[in-house]
Amino acid sequence: MRSVKSTTLEKIFALSIKKLVFSSAFFLFSFFCFAQDNSPYSRYGLGDVLPQSNMVNRAMGGISAAAYDPLSINFNNPATYSGFLYTLEPKSKKLTSGRVVLNVGVNFQSHTLREPNNPEKFTSSDAVFSYLQVGMPLKKNWGISFGLRQISRIGYKIADYERLMDPVTGNIDSSLTEYSGDGGTFLANAGTGFAIKNFRLGFNFGYLFGKKETTTRRFFINDTVYYKSGKYITATSFGNLFFSAGAQYKIDLKKNFDLTLGAYGNLKQTLNASQNLSRETFVGDPDNGDITIDSVYKVSNVSGKVVYPSQFGGGLVLRKMDKSSWFMGVDYVRSNWSQYRFYGLKDRVENSSQLHIGGELTPEPKEKKYFSHVSYRAGVFFGNDYINVDDKHPVFGITAGARFPIATQRSSNQFSIINLSVEYIRRGNNSSVLKENLLRVGVGLSFSDLWFIKRKYD
Repeated sequence: MRSVKSTTLEKIFALSIKKLVFSSAFFLFSFFCFAQDNSPYSRYGLGDVLPQSNMVNRAMGGISAAAYDPLSINFNNPATYSGFLYTLEPKSKKLTSGRVVLNVGVNFQSHTLREPNNPEKFTSSDAVFSYLQVGMPLKKNWGISFGLRQISRIGYKIADYERLMDPVTGNIDSSLTEYSGDGGTFLANAGTGFAIKNFRLGFNFGYLFGKKETTTRRFFINDTVYYKSGKYITATSFGNLFFSAGAQYKIDLKKNFDLTLGAYGNLKQTLNASQNLSRETFVGDPDNGDITIDSVYKVSNVSGKVVYPSQFGGGLVLRKMDKSSWFMGVDYVRSNWSQYRFYGLKDRVENSSQLHIGGELTPEPKEKKYFSHVSYRAGVFFGNDYINVDDKHPVFGITAGARFPIATQRSSNQFSIINLSVEYIRRGNNSSVLKENLLRVGVGLSFSDLWFIKRKYD
């Protein structure tokens, strides 16, 4: 029989968690509605590439090739889908119940931009949807997963003041040019993974789609001569089927240790694209926005191709399982952005290579000490970014996070987890045109329940 004190503590904790979840949801919703992002580097390629792993892996420096957690969905390596939790009938070994897992992730980001050797800086912040993923077992050592996640994001607005000369009259006038961009790339995916003894293999199938819209607006600043303002808009949408695969192999060692090797990747993919181009003059209206005066040039549905590059990752994880447990791992990831083409054109991008190191520690659980049930994570990663505006663009990041289980009734089959991750990322150095510091706080919610139970009585 449970004590009154224990029951009261659980109720207080559950109420506190509910308040925390609702407060966090309202806070993030506010940023979705009102915050704006401005990242000039997202002008190149397909924009800023977002972390391609869940909050669990991000808190550990982004390791995912050999990482495995049955309470979260490692969609980076579909081989892990074979490890979703299930219950077998003792005699027949048939599946009697399986545990469905729902993962949701949201990022809050703050960008700080500054020129080298310049004390002035620009800061912007926003909240970004990261992923929504569902996973479940079908049979012993066989599972499936499906969902939607964001791959990249485009969002910038840059103003440039300069002096221009009219080639006809020879007059020199001041001008303001605004460069802005919007868009991003998403992946709707479904995958399956299976295991044969200590070997796991998995595949992801999906549809990669997105848009890239760039706008250039030029205003002439002149008191004596009137010039019409000009606007160039190029809007491109693209999409096609996408395929990736992954594998893991676990080696059992002595004294509660095991070593897992893992790899994942995708080949170069060609996406079908359609482009609309517009060149026009306009006047700005503070109430109604830009009002078109004349369309100088306009064409729609220009067909083309966008080449999405291949990417490969490999790594290992050493794990100790005992009353207290820990694991640590290393990943090497290479993205071949030199393959990227946008309507046959290259961009200021290059191959990217990064090393990721991280781990997790879970202390020995004690019934009346909540924080002994919390898992603590940390990591680091470094390498070069795929953007190459002037020279190599170094990237360095430090990560940390934790897993907080939410108290539920013991009689219930449901349990939930809050996974928090904090990432500090530095892009560029003193030789770069711009240095960018990024602080990203990720909130991942993991909900789990038995999705079917074999009846004992009809």
